[in-house]
Amino acid sequence: MTYSDAPATREEIIRAYNLLVGGIDEYATHDEDRAYGGVIRAAKGKIVESMAYHIIRLAWQELGASPTRLSFESAKTYRVPIQPHYIESLPTEVRDYIKSAQSDYIKSAQSDYFYRVQVDRHIFVDDVFVMGVECKSYTENAMLKRILVDFRLLKSLHPGLVCCLLQLENMLGGDYSDPLAAPQFGSASSHTLMSHFPEVSLNVITLLSGDRKVNRPIHNPDYFKPMRLEYLDRAINRFAQLLAPFA
Repeated sequence: MTYSDAPATREEIIRAYNLLVGGIDEYATHDEDRAYGGVIRAAKGKIVESMAYHIIRLAWQELGASPTRLSFESAKTYRVPIQPHYIESLPTEVRDYIKSAQSDYIKSAQSDYFYRVQVDRHIFVDDVFVMGVECKSYTENAMLKRILVDFRLLKSLHPGLVCCLLQLENMLGGDYSDPLAAPQFGSASSHTLMSHFPEVSLNVITLLSGDRKVNRPIHNPDYFKPMRLEYLDRAINRFAQLLAPFA
């Protein structure tokens, strides 16, 4: 879907974050239909996805590019096919069985030998898929492994895809917890994981300072972290730099 209206302002993004995150705890406590933790996780996830949408639109606007060229298609999934060299490595009976199914696919346009993959935000410029953004309230390295795999699969179909992780808080270690770090050195464990997915080149963008602490959740009023304008500015600038080649 393409948009021609103005994106939310910085002030509106901050106001929405402060209102939504600051009020999650009270809402979840009084929600009789869902478990407390489930309400919290779902709400935070949607907040980050919404912020990503408005941050990217602001970044595109500040590049001076036409808003009608930018579009989002988050619900779309991509079918990653089975690798031919893998089929050839299988025992003869299994290999022939899969090849027979693939032959049927040519006739019927259906096959089970694919995997559906998507990330939270798919960004298109001139109807070309140019950027994927995974949105997290926080990220730890166990989650990072899954993110890297998903992007690796997407890049097998779209080699030029720009890959981003937008997170509220950091749990990866290193200086990902400092939104203003320049250069950003990352963490030893995260870089080790990323080294096994060199084609992905993941851009990690954090919106709040400090590492996530399990016993100090930001939806709790006692530990709430307000969104700071300079952190939001940094995120918008980083997305603008990544989108500049397509503007």
